[in-house]
Amino acid sequence: MNRETTIRRFRARPLSAIAAALLPLALAAGACTRPAAAQEIVLAGLDGGQLREADLKRGNVIVVVWASWSPRGRDVVGKVNDIGSRWGSRARVITVNYQESRAEVEGFLAGKGLRVPVYLDTEGEFSKKYSKPNLPVLLVFRDGDQPVRTALPDDPHPTIASALE
Repeated sequence: MNRETTIRRFRARPLSAIAAALLPLALAAGACTRPAAAQEIVLAGLDGGQLREADLKRGNVIVVVWASWSPRGRDVVGKVNDIGSRWGSRARVITVNYQESRAEVEGFLAGKGLRVPVYLDTEGEFSKKYSKPNLPVLLVFRDGDQPVRTALPDDPHPTIASALE
C-alpha cells in the first residue's frame, strides 16, 4: 500500500473510530489521569513539635519567615520577641526558618533567647508558597485567611494591628 492510499483510508475513517483506537494508548500513558492532590506542608519544630498548614487556619497566627544569612535577619530575635510580647495574647506567634539545617539554626539562635517556636522549612516549600522573596517576611493569618504578607517592617505593630482588628 502506498502513502497516498494510506492517507485516503485514514481520512475516510470517522474520527470517533480513531479516538477509540487511541484511547487505550492515552490511558496507558497516563494522559487521562487526574492531577495528584497537593500535599499538606508539615514543618518540624526545633522543640520537636510540628507546624501543619491546617494550624494556620485556626485563629490568628503571626509568622516571621527568616534566615540567618539574610542581612535583615540578624536582629530577628529581638523583633520577634517584641511581637510575641505584644501580640501573644491575641495570636499564636511563630517563626519559620528558610532552608537552613537544624544545626545552623540552633547555632545562630544560641544564647539569643528567642521566646517563640521555630519551625524548619528545609526544602523551602512553605516559604515559596506563602512568603515573598526578601527575608525576613511578616505573615498574618486570620482564621486561615492571609491578610498580610510583607517584608518585616522596623515597626511591625501597625501592620499587625490592621490585620487583626
